[in-house]
Amino acid sequence: MDVELLGHVALRVGNDRRTPSAPKARQVLALLLVNANRLVSTDALIEELWAERPPRSALSALQTYVFQLRQMLGRILPDACPKDILVTTPNGYEFRVAPDNVDLQRYEQHRIAGQQAFQAGDNSAAVEQLRAALHIFAAPPLADVRRGIHLEAEIVRLEESRIGVQETRIEAELELGRHHEVLSELSGLASQRPQHEGFHRQLMLALYRCGRRPQALRVFNQLRQSLVTELGLEPSRELQMLQQAILSADPRLDAAGRALFPRAPRDPAPRRLQWSAASPWKA
Repeated sequence: MDVELLGHVALRVGNDRRTPSAPKARQVLALLLVNANRLVSTDALIEELWAERPPRSALSALQTYVFQLRQMLGRILPDACPKDILVTTPNGYEFRVAPDNVDLQRYEQHRIAGQQAFQAGDNSAAVEQLRAALHIFAAPPLADVRRGIHLEAEIVRLEESRIGVQETRIEAELELGRHHEVLSELSGLASQRPQHEGFHRQLMLALYRCGRRPQALRVFNQLRQSLVTELGLEPSRELQMLQQAILSADPRLDAAGRALFPRAPRDPAPRRLQWSAASPWKA
């Protein structure tokens, strides 16, 4: 059985692809699957479904959704016991599935391998692994699921993770001297995220190495205007130093390898659900 979370949420066996039709049942499935092979407390599931205003029937309703999910599992896996897959524990539920069968877990495996290769200076391996991660993460996560507090936080984390993978992959490409190849992609990313310093730094460097120094300086000015106008902030010291290096045509900017004044690409750490004791619906 394959688990699909990047895009529409579904369980797939061969050509048989299933997802609950009821929005709340699909929401329960999504929260269990993003935490596959880990306990999700009953309180957390109730909080996800109803926030701070659960009905008195919340626990009974949750149990009904779990029953519906097990019925669906029985239909797509007739030779398996659904209770051995969607397991009840004293404090909640756990969805057990091989990690390699979960698209999100495969993405994480490639992401981690790519980050490790980049840190070790193996840029070719980093590019290969991070491209594989981005190929898996080709659609918005949990696209057809209603979002409560925990799924919303997970989606934000995943989107930040994908941006970090893009930034690191492009950094590795620049270190391999592939500034021409990434220029168009960087232009689009910087346009989509007008206040993202990492993509703008990379675009400035790529433009400069392509012999387009005026355009590189224009990118800095556009970024500065956006930051000052929208946030009241100046660009970071690293960006300002890069601007000065471009103005002075610093010869170190021409060399492939670790860029002058680099910003370390982000590597969001894998997150596990954490529950605050402040709410009566959190364990």
